[in-house]
Amino acid sequence: MKNFKDGAAAAPVTAEPELDAGHHLLLERLGVDIDAGTLRLALTHRSYAYENGGIPTNERLEFLGDSILGFSVTDALYRDNPTLPEGELAKRRSAVVSTRALAGVARELEVGEFIYLGQGEKLTHGKNKASILADTMEALIGATYLANGIESARQLVLRLVGPLLADAGALGAGTDWKTNIQEMAASRHLGAVNYVVVGAGPDHARTFSATLMIGGAPYGTGSGHSKKEAEQEAAADGWRMLQDPVTEPPVLPHA
Repeated sequence: MKNFKDGAAAAPVTAEPELDAGHHLLLERLGVDIDAGTLRLALTHRSYAYENGGIPTNERLEFLGDSILGFSVTDALYRDNPTLPEGELAKRRSAVVSTRALAGVARELEVGEFIYLGQGEKLTHGKNKASILADTMEALIGATYLANGIESARQLVLRLVGPLLADAGALGAGTDWKTNIQEMAASRHLGAVNYVVVGAGPDHARTFSATLMIGGAPYGTGSGHSKKEAEQEAAADGWRMLQDPVTEPPVLPHA
């Protein structure tokens, strides 16, 4: 027989989710404390949510974290560079909060290993896609804010992108990578430059993957929320490949 109190059935007790060893490792790398439920939400990509009955995704946390990231970076740049004009501050902010920069931070922390992805994203190496990594970093910033407040979230941002703030030029602030690649390919006689772009996902949350092709050979890949962003990421990736003599593909013969 069920027990009743004040005329209502007793609600079942639901255990709170617990942090596992992997979660503890990630939090140690981030230097923050986040409860298990919020952390799991921050790591839940929409592809995993769709395959698991439409559970909540990290997109709301990403939205929150994006605002905190932008404010924290803007505040630091303004205070630390009192003589820089507005245009240069904007370029540096753009470089530091870019998909490429955030994905680089995520790769250093190996965040991709902890993201909950659907089978399709797993098969296409989603844990290393720049857009997924950058979005997850923003979600983690948002989760830190919810768990600990604005100051903790701001300090996390500064720890994550501090080195980039100190050397925004190294990121190629304001660089048009597509133009640079076009000029480099022409100077080296590598052949025609073009991009193969593939879109995926619903119209309201579409992502794009681009492959840079030079002379018919792949030289770099990138992803983003627009074709332009994906192509710029692919061009930047190709630039790094062309700068590295170890990984540079052989020059193809041309007629």
